[in-house]
Amino acid sequence: MVSFADATAVQALDSHTYHCNFRDEWSIGNACNQPHTITLHLSFLRRTSIGSATFSIRDVKLGRRTSTVHVSLRQNDGTEPSVVGYLTQSNLKTEEGISLPTHWSLHPSPLPLLSTAALQDNTDPNWARAHRPSTFRKAAARTQWYLPRHGRQPAPATADEWICLADGGRFTQTSLGFVVDQFPQIVEMYPLDEQQFTAGNGDGDGREEKTVKRTTTTKWYPTVLLNLDVKKALPEQGVEWLFVRVRAKRIENGRMDLEVVVLDEVEELVAVSNHVCLILGAERNMERSGTSKI
Repeated sequence: MVSFADATAVQALDSHTYHCNFRDEWSIGNACNQPHTITLHLSFLRRTSIGSATFSIRDVKLGRRTSTVHVSLRQNDGTEPSVVGYLTQSNLKTEEGISLPTHWSLHPSPLPLLSTAALQDNTDPNWARAHRPSTFRKAAARTQWYLPRHGRQPAPATADEWICLADGGRFTQTSLGFVVDQFPQIVEMYPLDEQQFTAGNGDGDGREEKTVKRTTTTKWYPTVLLNLDVKKALPEQGVEWLFVRVRAKRIENGRMDLEVVVLDEVEELVAVSNHVCLILGAERNMERSGTSKI
């Protein structure tokens, strides 16, 4: 199995141009989706594909505390970029300034976790190992998700998960962009027919226990825009487990927003991400590269 570190390795061509190779094992369908990056803004202009890619970096503002660079990704010797974005760089370990308590927390609170060891053994009373995603989402198959037992998600259009890498690797600072793109698809949590949806209060904690027929047709959710705000530096050696909550506020006319919140094992906020996504049939993704536009 190719590790995440190997699959995301880059080679410097010069001081501002880098080359990488998108691996099929870490892909979704036929698309691929410093010191510390503290903010990331990406716009996905064209569908990416398996194979080599070139990153070009342009300095926008080099500052004492933060620096901003523009990055663009091109494939197939194309003159037009497939992805463009801005990154703000800083040093999370040397930042200084006012810090104030906000008393923020997730609401509703996630289900309690007995221990990550219980997760690994699949014996936690509240969390169960999820079935691997379809072969269409190969990148997701490189992770292992643990979801609330009996479908007891905290709210409509919301999904909680504990996530780890399937090969036993560890999440590092550079993999947070990958983490905020790995979660149960909200659309696929909806029943096919509202009349097939039944709900009960279960143990009385207000969470719904559902037995529903899920949507079975494979969908593709291309990201139009992704923002990432990193709040905390992970240890240099990385972490094995992260908690993720994803929530949609509006799903309409084949377009949806997603808010993704990432916590560590001690429930400290690691990152917040916001996405704008389309909802398309998977066949749009599987068409030959260059013949289909998002």
